[in-house]
Amino acid sequence: MPFTRRLRFSVALLCIGLFGTAAHADEYAAKRQALIDEIRRETRWVSSEIGKTELDAQVLAAMGKVPRHEFVSEDLRSIAYANRPLPIGYGQTISQPFIVALMTDLLRVKPDDTVLEIGTGSGYQAAVLAELAERVYSIEIVPELTQMATERLKRLGYAKVETKTGDGYYGWPEHAPFDAIIVTAAPTQIPPPLVQQLKPGGRMIIPVGGQFLLQYLVLVEKSEQGKISTRQIVPVQFVPLTGAH
Repeated sequence: MPFTRRLRFSVALLCIGLFGTAAHADEYAAKRQALIDEIRRETRWVSSEIGKTELDAQVLAAMGKVPRHEFVSEDLRSIAYANRPLPIGYGQTISQPFIVALMTDLLRVKPDDTVLEIGTGSGYQAAVLAELAERVYSIEIVPELTQMATERLKRLGYAKVETKTGDGYYGWPEHAPFDAIIVTAAPTQIPPPLVQQLKPGGRMIIPVGGQFLLQYLVLVEKSEQGKISTRQIVPVQFVPLTGAH
């Protein structure tokens, strides 16, 4: 094949490849926007329980930016932006996007905040938090999930997130106190070590209840004077918080 024809052929292949990549990216962008629209609708449905009709715009922007399809297996990517939890292996799930958005909104994360996450899972919630906070520390009890999430977050450029394998019930005292704490697995009661590691003026959002009993998403607030108050938000269903405790 003459050089000029080979060059035209190569350019044509490159254009096809770039077009295919762009189309794929646009497809996911459209799905993310549809998901944000669904989150907005669900927020209005539960507005009486959560006390607002719209979640914080910065939280929605973070949800619209994080590529959820990168946090599930290849065979689930076609439904990655469905508003539902999905399996990630080892008996764990990636949480329903609406619940991720709601929990993040309730934390009121500020740009200079340090956040503790209990239950890294796929790393998706940590990525959303990293769009909003200065630093995110995340603990996962399943070593294989820790490794996969760590590699995934690094590959996607979420350098603000530090992960480790451990029992999240006891928190991460080396980096305490935290401005906000989020727990993505349900204990039967609020772990005292997490309350202790919450900074005065801080907030914790945590599902509380037995695995086969009614669970509630609970907002824990610590006043500047150290007084603790709690409020039930909405009923939820999370995997249990496991560990030696």
